[in-house]
Amino acid sequence: MAGHSKWANIQHRKGRQDAARSKVFSKLAKEITVAAKMGDPDIDKNPRLRMAVKEAKKLSVPKDVIERAIKKSQANDGDNYDEIRYEGYGPMGVAVIVEAMTDNRNRTASSVRSIFAKSGGNLGETGSVAFMFDRKGLVAYALDAGDADTVMMAAIEAGAEDVETTEDGHEIFCESTDLHEVSTALEAELGESESTKLIWKPQTSTELDLSGAEKLMRLIEALEDDDDVQTVTANFEISDEVMAQL
Repeated sequence: MAGHSKWANIQHRKGRQDAARSKVFSKLAKEITVAAKMGDPDIDKNPRLRMAVKEAKKLSVPKDVIERAIKKSQANDGDNYDEIRYEGYGPMGVAVIVEAMTDNRNRTASSVRSIFAKSGGNLGETGSVAFMFDRKGLVAYALDAGDADTVMMAAIEAGAEDVETTEDGHEIFCESTDLHEVSTALEAELGESESTKLIWKPQTSTELDLSGAEKLMRLIEALEDDDDVQTVTANFEISDEVMAQL
């Protein structure tokens, strides 16, 4: 998934300031609270909560922050969040999916629409770009989990659909409804994964030049800076040459 992977690399290379790190922690804590509230506060009995906690640990969220987020889900006076998906087009016609959690739909919709407009994009109706993506489960492993053949065999036996191995590691894809079962089977064979989550996998991608990449990055950064936005996915691709200039 070029857009997802390239953007992850861009974020990593740019580094994260303390303020941005705090915002990431806050969003992960919100996901943990919602997952625990919708299901069971016991990680072993709640696949979504288990995935959320794993992602939080991967990004070094402190243990006490995770525990507070789970406890918050059991408080009767806790905030209630709606999960909303926004879809639109960014610069150069790149398709963008924004997933948000909000306690005020009007505020979030207004903010997301404004960000798209200011960044040269257009917010569309629900379904306007989702057809260009597939909802998939993603289980990620570091390269030292095994060679490509070993990981491929483990993925096949676990019921996965596809494996992509690059210098960054192994990405194993499966049907969204099979993620829990596939990840459990993989961990029995390969050990604990680095990440397990649901993603939007682009069916096609738009290659961007330097100008287009810079414009799209500004849109994505602005969206991710919004407190209500949880994830941003776009179907773009950036060449190594352009990456070197960013």
